[in-house]
Amino acid sequence: MLYWLSLLKENWHALNVFQYLTFRTGGALITAFLIVLLGGPRFIRWLKSKQGEGQPIRDDGPASHLAKKGTPTMGGLLIVVAGVLATLLWANPVNAYVWVILAVFVGFGAIGFVDDYLKLTKHNSAGISGKKRLGIEFGFSFAACMAMICMENGSMATTLTIPFFKDILLDLGWFYIPFVLVVIVGTANAVNLTDGLDGLVSIPVIMSTLVFAVIAYVAGRGDYAEYLQIYHVHGAGELTVLCGALIGGTLGFLWYNAHPAQVFMGDTGSLALGGALGALAVATKHEIVLAISGGIFVIEALSDIIQVGSFKLRHKRVFLMAPIHHHFEKKGWSETTVVVRFWIVSILLALFALATLKLR
Repeated sequence: MLYWLSLLKENWHALNVFQYLTFRTGGALITAFLIVLLGGPRFIRWLKSKQGEGQPIRDDGPASHLAKKGTPTMGGLLIVVAGVLATLLWANPVNAYVWVILAVFVGFGAIGFVDDYLKLTKHNSAGISGKKRLGIEFGFSFAACMAMICMENGSMATTLTIPFFKDILLDLGWFYIPFVLVVIVGTANAVNLTDGLDGLVSIPVIMSTLVFAVIAYVAGRGDYAEYLQIYHVHGAGELTVLCGALIGGTLGFLWYNAHPAQVFMGDTGSLALGGALGALAVATKHEIVLAISGGIFVIEALSDIIQVGSFKLRHKRVFLMAPIHHHFEKKGWSETTVVVRFWIVSILLALFALATLKLR
């Protein structure tokens, strides 16, 4: 809403600053960060008073995790609230892309909230049934996909761009819809799987979101898009502000989620952030780049799929425990070592993903 202040720039020239994406992105980041940072202590106390024993801890997990019993979950609700408020405050409220991504963000957050609530009330790690949860997630993703196709409404609406190649474009036609559903739902659940250690998921999410903040900014500007030889998505630049809000909210949450965690993100936060990341990739036409910047999420999801598939087919496990971050814990790595090394990998992958903008 502060964007509208730029309309008064003829009377107060200083208000012209509110039309700049970089300024409003910084404002959204700081706003979301402060909401989480300042609201965190009271919110955590409230969660503790309502949840009692906190998030159920798996009995088959690493022994060190038993000490986490009593830590409240659903902390991701604070990220969702901060992200939405900061975006509405600093983004252009008439931008359709902003509303679509926010809808996915809130929608997947609501799914996660219900899942967390059921886990707490049932006092076990089973929430919404897998089929029901996937069905709802695909429903939200389908609505977002159709909205973005209608907004594009051109020859590129169902086209897939290939990183590193400026002239290779694949028009998937109607197959683009199931592809988008897999991207959004797959990303949401991959981020959810990654959220298994204190602070682990935050930096990979921040780095991937930072990559898409840059992509949204350059894809939304015709001159930059032409220079970098990427597809120009009219209106996508405003998503930079939303990315700033997501980064700020996640960074503020990391303050309380760093080891030893005072609160867990829960499905509420991980599904919301993952769904938003997937939708951002679709909106900016850089779905494949998401697999690069979010390589940690891909590895975590694949390790879980391989483990389940191997056990069903061969009755043998490939990893000591899945997802793979637990495998390294079982091998003797400390939780902090696993987290920091995964952070390092996520930073390197983000830099490589940004390189795809120039290497064409």
